[in-house]
Amino acid sequence: MTAGALLASLTGCVTVHGASAVVPALSKAEAADVLATFVKKNNRANTAYDVDLNATIETGPLGAIDQAGLTSRKKVRPEGNPDYNRLKLTDTHYLIPEQAGWPKFFVTDSRSDREGQGRWLFVFQRDRADGPWKASYLSVIDPDAVPEFARDEHGHVRTVPVAGGDAGLTVPPDELSKRYARYLQEGAGDDFAAGPHTSEQREERVEEAKRKNVRNEFADQAAEPPRYAPFGLRTKDGGALVFFATRHHHKQTLPRGYHPDVKNPLVKALMKGKPQQSVTYVRMSEQAVTVPTQKSNGKVTFLSRVEGLTSAHGS
Repeated sequence: MTAGALLASLTGCVTVHGASAVVPALSKAEAADVLATFVKKNNRANTAYDVDLNATIETGPLGAIDQAGLTSRKKVRPEGNPDYNRLKLTDTHYLIPEQAGWPKFFVTDSRSDREGQGRWLFVFQRDRADGPWKASYLSVIDPDAVPEFARDEHGHVRTVPVAGGDAGLTVPPDELSKRYARYLQEGAGDDFAAGPHTSEQREERVEEAKRKNVRNEFADQAAEPPRYAPFGLRTKDGGALVFFATRHHHKQTLPRGYHPDVKNPLVKALMKGKPQQSVTYVRMSEQAVTVPTQKSNGKVTFLSRVEGLTSAHGS
């Protein structure tokens, strides 16, 4: 389904002291301006299929997914999509932590106008004092599943350390991408709760491997910082809500003498090479999970997983 001159003007204590002092990532009013600018430019980019405009407001896994999608749509429909249903976000809660160093981030939690969907949580990150805020993650979470967050004495949400064991979690945030990729690839580890994005996905792959008319092969990779940095907020129970990304390859090979018939024009628009016997689909995936404390012996639970095709290769 991850900002212009306005964002460049967001200065103040963050710009001056943000590298060393623990200060709010930005004010609530500034965060509201960031979100409003994002929605405005996002609607323009999706109406015109403007990849360059999207790149000014999105980065990380959300940017990779959306920019590939806009690229393919622009090739299929150069005139754009004047009938695009413009995104509207209301009832927004701003989850702003106090932080030192870079990147800084904050999270917005909104109701969207997309019927039947949950709360939309965007992670916005800023990589340097004079840099723009860009959305790097989008998670769509059932309203009842959005956790309560721990807050400091000033009312700001708390972050969790992403590296090492200082977070006190069953899995450190910077290990989630690697462990999830390994779990999908090998079934290794006991970190994740059963569900549609874990055990059921493994079962689906087993069934696909049994097909006689096509060979299905899967390869999963961790998505590493700095481009795909994870972010985490401490929850009230001591655990964390963590956003992280992974990359997934799916190769389909037909028997000798048969040629893949790729009918989807949006896939064709991203295709490199000629699909003579096989096609490899490369997808980026962004996840939002709750990670329990080490003392709880609980499992990592998926609240959202958004996946998108970023490239395809024929051979």
